[in-house]
Amino acid sequence: MTAAVAIESVHKVYSNVHVVNDLSLTIEPGEVFGLLGPNGAGKSTTIRMLTTLTQPTQGEIVVAGYDVIRQPFGVKKQIGVVLQQTSVDMDLTVWENMEFHGRMHHIPKDRRKKEIIRWLEYVELLDRRDDLVKTLSGGMKRRLQIARALLHQPQILFLDEPTVGLDPQTRRRLWEIIKGLNQQGMTILLTTHYMEEVEYLCHRIGIMDSGKLIELGTLDELRQRHGEGLLMKQDGDRWDYHFFPTMQDASAYLEQQPDKTGMMIRPSNLEDIFVELTGRNLD
Repeated sequence: MTAAVAIESVHKVYSNVHVVNDLSLTIEPGEVFGLLGPNGAGKSTTIRMLTTLTQPTQGEIVVAGYDVIRQPFGVKKQIGVVLQQTSVDMDLTVWENMEFHGRMHHIPKDRRKKEIIRWLEYVELLDRRDDLVKTLSGGMKRRLQIARALLHQPQILFLDEPTVGLDPQTRRRLWEIIKGLNQQGMTILLTTHYMEEVEYLCHRIGIMDSGKLIELGTLDELRQRHGEGLLMKQDGDRWDYHFFPTMQDASAYLEQQPDKTGMMIRPSNLEDIFVELTGRNLD
């Protein structure tokens, strides 16, 4: 089976700085892949290369079977993109935004109408079809962006911080929309600053730092690799973290300590591993 996304030895250099440095990565069809990294790690530049907004300095990128340099129009037909910034037209109605996007993709009139209704229903915005976008809440605008990105039936959906700035209830609703899309077979690449979002949605996780991919795997694989048990020890006003292969190992270590003051154990999570690898919190 052909990979949905194939990145091979990719570099992106700005002013002699390697923003992306020898990146190789494969995303399989039907996968939800989470790309994490602190600010400046190279995530946004990677997304821009994958979506043909900028070209790699070196290396090869194939998206949905199309080379991003030699076949950018083929790539654009097969991808939907939802950026962190609100990119829908505020002075048009919900329907007009969808109609404009459909015409840009040359979707025939009859099919265009059916697809607009289908996706507005899916994101629960059909009853707001005649409302100006500027009257919608932040969550509704993001749902409209998702509906618009799906209108031309792409194979792969790129979501760049799709729930940033939204309240917890709205974020959860978007999670269910994303999960539902994946259950229908959609391949999704997600960047986010919310660890619980990655843990809930993503099959595999890639962690970037300083332009390089420094870790790759499922959450279970990452926890097995770095330690499933965690001992936390308070040191003044900070905490020191020590990983153990299992919770049993962490518990046994704690029991051996003559002074257990300021110590506790718990299962490790993705944020623990991220901080261990990068030395920084995600946000």
